[in-house]
Amino acid sequence: MFDTRELGRRPGTLKRLSRSVEAPADLGNEVIGVPVGAPVELDLRLESVMDGVLVTGTARATVTGECVRCLEPLERVLAADFQELFAYPDADARTAESGDDAEDEEDSFHLEDDLFDLEPVLRDAVVLALPLQPVCREDCPGLCSDCGARLADDPDHHHDAVDMRWAALQELVESNQDREKDNEPRDGGDEPQEK
Repeated sequence: MFDTRELGRRPGTLKRLSRSVEAPADLGNEVIGVPVGAPVELDLRLESVMDGVLVTGTARATVTGECVRCLEPLERVLAADFQELFAYPDADARTAESGDDAEDEEDSFHLEDDLFDLEPVLRDAVVLALPLQPVCREDCPGLCSDCGARLADDPDHHHDAVDMRWAALQELVESNQDREKDNEPRDGGDEPQEK
């Protein structure tokens, strides 16, 4: 919660804040996110406008998760920018009188007793800034699909598995190779002649 009383209601009034807050629960997704209670550094700019307080800011936090390719833990610093208008309680009445299309009640944020709750805005900004498929490094080869070995640890890792659908074809190739060996020229240099 942030207090806007010092800002007043005169349009154009500006105030800058820097604050460190603890991360709320569920600030992320199943793969990557900000741990609960981790510090989130906020740099805010509060500006009084006609209809409320325009909050512009940046949130910086360390996110932890796991690589989607190799499942190794990873940790990164994330910066998320946001901007939101927190309307004065009487702004809705003015908007309705002027005939402008008002935003849906659930899409807008309001000041309550000159206070605003930044958590929903912060949550939206951080979750949208998270990578959809985080990787430990861009060229991560992932895991072996047969045995689950981490391919970054052993780049030459492979399996000599034969697909059962191609087994009959493999036997045919091997039998052709055996016949070719039987037809190779003899050491004497004479080619077998047909009679």
